[in-house]
Amino acid sequence: MGTVIDSHFLALTAIVTVGYQLFFFIVTALLKFDKVTDFAGSTNFVIIAVLTLVIKGSWHFRQVILTLLVVIWGLRLGLFLLMRILQWGEDQRFDEMRSNLGKLAIFWIFQAVWVWTVSLPVTVANASDRDPSVQAADIIGWIMWSVGLYIEATADQQKLFLRILRKQRKVVQYWTMEILSSSKLFR
Repeated sequence: MGTVIDSHFLALTAIVTVGYQLFFFIVTALLKFDKVTDFAGSTNFVIIAVLTLVIKGSWHFRQVILTLLVVIWGLRLGLFLLMRILQWGEDQRFDEMRSNLGKLAIFWIFQAVWVWTVSLPVTVANASDRDPSVQAADIIGWIMWSVGLYIEATADQQKLFLRILRKQRKVVQYWTMEILSSSKLFR
């Protein structure tokens, strides 16, 4: 396909990110509803990755893999966070912001800047015409991504499990069991 506004899609991704975050800010501000904040952040990464890949239309192997990794990560995180907040009810981080439009707006501005900035590598990679062969650094990066995703998903599940146990007042039992079962001293 080609160029939209600029050759690296920087302006396009900035506009899409600001528009997407603005939409969710309006929903949050009008409805005093903070259940979509984390979902909006993580799915914004997916939108940027897919959008830049499709618009460029070059479909090089490395671009497709990079985009796929972002999609897997973003959807996993977004759905996990959405399900978690639906289960918990309210996000205590926003207790102070719900009634203060200025503080809420600052949060959403920072979220938009964060998403756009962190998405720059995939944006630039997907905008490129280069199609280098797969290098050792690519494989190392994909392995690191896999390990990181595993650690993140495991930590999310453990934190969720710990919160459930804390409500049931079984935290001490859980931690004792985990420490004893994983310690070489007690095997």
